This record gives sequence, structure tokens and C-alpha cells, in this order.
Amino acid sequence: MQLTLTEAQIEKMRAIGLRLDRAGVFHHGGSTVTHPRLRQALLRWLDVRDDGKDIIRLDDKRYAYVEIEDAHLRALSAHWDGDRCRILWDDDQEEELDYAHLRQAPDHALYTTARRGVLRGRIASPAYQTVAERIVEAGDGFALEAAGQRWRIR
Repeated sequence: MQLTLTEAQIEKMRAIGLRLDRAGVFHHGGSTVTHPRLRQALLRWLDVRDDGKDIIRLDDKRYAYVEIEDAHLRALSAHWDGDRCRILWDDDQEEELDYAHLRQAPDHALYTTARRGVLRGRIASPAYQTVAERIVEAGDGFALEAAGQRWRIR
């Protein structure tokens, strides 16, 4: 006998009570996720559905919802490679900074997108200090000089 679930039942099962707080700590059912490899796996599985819902994705059919308090990823470090800035995110993935989506929060942290524009990333100290080396005044705001251009920071 094969069990068949309705879409409503599957959706209910996807709401597992997983939350990622501002500091990058996962919580599930009132407990903190403390196992380092599980945390790294959860960070690597972060994704956003086409409708904008944040998820932990194993594949196209197997995923669960996750509440994201601030950003999906936090920058652990940054370094300049010539005039290009490389960011190491807390999922242990490094990529070039997405200059076009830089914005500054009221607390002066920088935000941008990560993973080819899918996730939100927060750049705070110490990575912020490295990126800030090339921030300049630009009219009534600021810009980042990188990759041969001047990128306005929103």
C-alpha cells in the first residue's frame, strides 16, 4: 500500500520551525543548532523559491521553509585581488562581490546579493573594513571603486 499525501499535507510538513537569526545561528523548535557540519550544510542548502519564500533545498521536490531574520549569509572576510573584491561567506563559499547591489544599512553594515543574486548577504566587520578601503564620497552619497568602475552604494 502506497501512502499519497495531498499538497496541503506536504506544505504543512515543510513548515518545520527552522529560523536563522541575525547573528547567523540556526534555531529549531526552541533549540540552537550547534553541530558545525549540520550548520554548514543548512547554509549551503539555503535558497529562495520563485515566489520569494526562503527555503532549505535538497532538490526540486524536497525542501523546507526557513525564517530568515536578516540576511541569508554573513561575510567572514574580504580581500582585494587587483581591483576586484572577493568575499568569503559563512557557508565557506567565496565569490566576487556583487557591486551593483550594494546598499548600506542604518548601522553602516553593507548588504548585497550572494550566489548569483539569489541570497542576501551582510558585510560587517572585519570584512567591512576591507571593502571600505575603496569607498569614496560620490555626490550626496558613497560609491565603491572596484572592477574598473564606480558603483553607487544605495
